[in-house]
Amino acid sequence: MAGVQIQSDGLKSLNHSINQMAGLISPPNDLLAVVGAVVESQTRRRILEEKAAPDGSIWDDWSDKYAATRHSGHSFLEGDGDLVDSLGWNISDNKVSVGSNLVYAAIQQFGGDEVGINIPARAFLGLSADNEKELIDVVEAFIANEIRDMA
Repeated sequence: MAGVQIQSDGLKSLNHSINQMAGLISPPNDLLAVVGAVVESQTRRRILEEKAAPDGSIWDDWSDKYAATRHSGHSFLEGDGDLVDSLGWNISDNKVSVGSNLVYAAIQQFGGDEVGINIPARAFLGLSADNEKELIDVVEAFIANEIRDMA
């Protein structure tokens, strides 16, 4: 997937559980697909509802000049919905990537100077503490279901 990718190494217990189960789950990509779908959903929720970075920091306001070009249906990272619509996940080499294939997704995530305009970072990819807990719960439920099915 082109665009922005974030890796989370903070989920050691989740990674360990996934690696332990990989040999038992048939096919192992089923679990990765569940993880990808959950993280994509979390990212959509962050953009559409939470309006904050995964670390909880609130996104910077628009500049006055840019705000004048927006209407009541626009909010941070939404506009016409292109960024949210571009979110997806992909499985490759026993890893799942969640992100966007839009060129401007990286500028929104990391900030920067684009055509002479300083755009502040408005991180939308990544995992909050609540996201991590939700993922662990989902993976544990998936594993429990797999174990029941093997019995």
